[in-house]
Amino acid sequence: MAVTTTDPTTGPATGPTTGPTTDAPAVLDDLLASRWSCRAFRPDPVPEATIDEILLAAGRSPSWCNTQPWHAHLVTGAATDRLRAAMADGIARGVYEPDVPFPPSYEGVYRDRRRVSGWQLYEALGVERGDREASGREMLRNFDLFGAPHAVVLTTTASLGTYGALDCGLFVQSFLLAAQARGVATIAQAALAGQAPVLRDLLDLPEDRQVLVGISFGYAEEEHPSASYRTERQGLDELVTRVEV
Repeated sequence: MAVTTTDPTTGPATGPTTGPTTDAPAVLDDLLASRWSCRAFRPDPVPEATIDEILLAAGRSPSWCNTQPWHAHLVTGAATDRLRAAMADGIARGVYEPDVPFPPSYEGVYRDRRRVSGWQLYEALGVERGDREASGREMLRNFDLFGAPHAVVLTTTASLGTYGALDCGLFVQSFLLAAQARGVATIAQAALAGQAPVLRDLLDLPEDRQVLVGISFGYAEEEHPSASYRTERQGLDELVTRVEV
């Protein structure tokens, strides 16, 4: 039997339960399979109550020793336009300074998967291979949030290092799935972290917070060409090494 106490600002604290409902695997599988990175949003805002539900659900994510190192700055309304303008100015000034270093390169299978994903996007948009100008324009749409009416900038506490960032990855996944369950489209954007100094100034972030990722979200423009494909995933033969002896 679940024992639940609820604080309206922090959400429920739940004790032991009897387990998931019988359809839980199918629901979760469907959410994982149907979620995608949306690159075109309608301007319609998501109701505040729905956003709060998504954030509280994401806050149920596990973390090492329940440290919960994440903090989400929710950007909405006029602040979303200020965020766009600030990042556009940062790009124009050549700002590129992530708090957590980006990979210096992609090699082997990781490079191959990245290329396939990029080619799928550009093919959907009618961008020919080698057209650097067109692909560059598409990259810059990251900083326009792909037209999304809302964004979350997620930070971690620097003192927890790699494992704090790992815990925040769980928050990101939970946020994406909670949004998908409510018909809200999302895209997690590491590109925004390259504008960390801009975000730090705009959001007045404390020095001990590291910008990890942004999540743009809203309702999908489902007829946009970028919504016409889905990226590939590994099969079990690639995903798993079975150790039985």
